[in-house]
Amino acid sequence: MSTLDKLITDFLEYLEIEKNRSQKTIRNYSFYLHRFASMTKLSNPNAITSAVVRNYRLQLNRLPNLRFNTNLKKKTQNYHLIALRAFLKYLAKRDIVSLAPDKIELAKQEDRQIEYLMGSELEELLAAPLKSSASIISYRDKAILELLFSTGLRVSELANLKIGDVNLKREEFSVRGKGSKIRLVFLSEQARYWLKEYLSKRQDTAPYLFVAHDRASIARDKNEQPKPLTSRSIERLIQHYAKQVGIMKRITPHTLRHSYATDLLSNGADIRSVQTMLGHSSITTTQIYTHVTNQQLKETYKKFHRVH
Repeated sequence: MSTLDKLITDFLEYLEIEKNRSQKTIRNYSFYLHRFASMTKLSNPNAITSAVVRNYRLQLNRLPNLRFNTNLKKKTQNYHLIALRAFLKYLAKRDIVSLAPDKIELAKQEDRQIEYLMGSELEELLAAPLKSSASIISYRDKAILELLFSTGLRVSELANLKIGDVNLKREEFSVRGKGSKIRLVFLSEQARYWLKEYLSKRQDTAPYLFVAHDRASIARDKNEQPKPLTSRSIERLIQHYAKQVGIMKRITPHTLRHSYATDLLSNGADIRSVQTMLGHSSITTTQIYTHVTNQQLKETYKKFHRVH
């Protein structure tokens, strides 16, 4: 094992033990950094120079993305660079001679276009689960949709929720998000009502807030509890209801998160508060919601521009 490979391993262990990063993050960083070592063929960190990084960036930019028959997206290229920059910061912390991390600049990306639901679309989607059925699955799905729009939760955060995590009396609860950061989220009256309705129909003692109720997922052993819904299952059920009500654009749990943020901003919430409620570590991430500002600009234009 080369010195560089050994240091990459040390860095990944540092992320796991001292920084408490998720296993998914560690796997991603491992992939990006080992790709860097493989593509540059370096064995020592002091050989990492600006010229080496520039050549590496050229290789990344020309790397084919076989899945989409294009080159690697700028966003994906930036993930590689973020991992490398974090690794270089770790080396600097240990006084190991290498390239200064601030020498690496991320590639400029195109402005991100986000999907969100308009008022009528949102109302139709939220009403869809109980339109044709009053089964426990319908009540569960109604509670899921209301909770996602009420809180702006990420789908993984929602899937990991346990019944004891949610305080229905206080209409608020804490959730552990990205980077194990804890934030406070709030329940609307609607979300609170439908959660209570769903839980009142549960006869199992499974700890998770949302579980599978279809026969295929119920264990043969009656003592075994139903399994929690996965993020993918939640995504599929949302797409099912979106299709059912005739929404043609691709709807995901994140679309409801976008709709939540859009609703807050369009009703006068300041962007710093929305940043906190979404759990964004950087205000830059929250600024993708420029479509709200654009709508306000349009209203200003109509109000003040004299049309001849």
